[in-house]
Amino acid sequence: MYGTSEIVDAAAPVDAERTAFRRTEKLYKLYKTQAPKSWKNQAHRKTDLSGVIDFHSVLESFKQCGATPAGIFKYECRSFNRPVFCFEERPGFYFIPGALTDDEQVHWIRESLISFPQPPNRTNHTEAYGPIFGLFDAAQNNKVLVEAKSTSSEVDRILGYDKTNLNSKRFSFSEYCMITNNDESYKSVAASLLLRKLRWSTLGLQFDWSKRNYAVSLPHKRIPDDLCLVAKKMAVPAMPNGEEFQPEAAIVNYFGPSDMLGGHLDDMEKDWSKPIVSISLGCKAIFLLGGKSREDMPIAMFLRSGDIVLMAGEARECFHGVPRIFTDSEHADNVDLLSQFSNEEDLCFREYIKTSRININIRQVN
Repeated sequence: MYGTSEIVDAAAPVDAERTAFRRTEKLYKLYKTQAPKSWKNQAHRKTDLSGVIDFHSVLESFKQCGATPAGIFKYECRSFNRPVFCFEERPGFYFIPGALTDDEQVHWIRESLISFPQPPNRTNHTEAYGPIFGLFDAAQNNKVLVEAKSTSSEVDRILGYDKTNLNSKRFSFSEYCMITNNDESYKSVAASLLLRKLRWSTLGLQFDWSKRNYAVSLPHKRIPDDLCLVAKKMAVPAMPNGEEFQPEAAIVNYFGPSDMLGGHLDDMEKDWSKPIVSISLGCKAIFLLGGKSREDMPIAMFLRSGDIVLMAGEARECFHGVPRIFTDSEHADNVDLLSQFSNEEDLCFREYIKTSRININIRQVN
């Protein structure tokens, strides 16, 4: 029905032992072929994208003739003023195309790069380097991260670090600071490299990836009020009985050119009837929505900057993932967004988002 099954069924016999979800991931994953020596750049393997649903096209078609493709319907919600589309076979999944304006996208890109990685929020760098303040600013100014003798009492206060407690996880708060010159007598790494290797940050209640639960004992701040307002407003179509969504935690994912997010379930929250509000920013991506088994054939769809997806109820039990983002000129369609970063002081934002995708996932934990 959705166009992917015929392509996947034609896979080579070598894939026979893979699950349906894994075969589809492989179908859309970015592969590079080694170009001849006379070529300067590598070439990308051509991918058949004819089976990928484009909800922006679905919306335009609906505006013109009031019809939707088979298996897709427009969801009617009187208290919500944006178009929402759903799949008949995936209850609890809601797609809101173009939910955010260009100005809103620019704002959340800035926040994702400047504010969200700030301590006490944790990132994938925290365990190795301790708290890193002002990473984006340091990358803009070509600074390096170097090991320091000690942190200030203010840093210790923000992090809740008790030097008198021998059981304190001191390895998580290794003492580093930003400096302009690279002193080889200290361990160091370029801030620009750390920014490019930033893969996640956590807002609100902090998620402990090693234990796969929310660690309420870790220092944290409330999710910013303006992000809470966006999440509450966008969650309305998926909220049961007209309740109000209560944002308590968020995970911000950062995707580089060849990054992917394998098929998984988001199952750490207590009440699956409440939605995850997922905001896409930056480069276009392919999103796979599977079923309750990895053997269920996933539906492939494009996610563009400004799109919002809600997953609640039965959809929370569905495997999903992102096998690819698009950074090549043939498939990139974020020219309008990039034009918003036209000032000289915005060059670092522009260069980053030109080849990256940011995904903000907001959750109600309890």
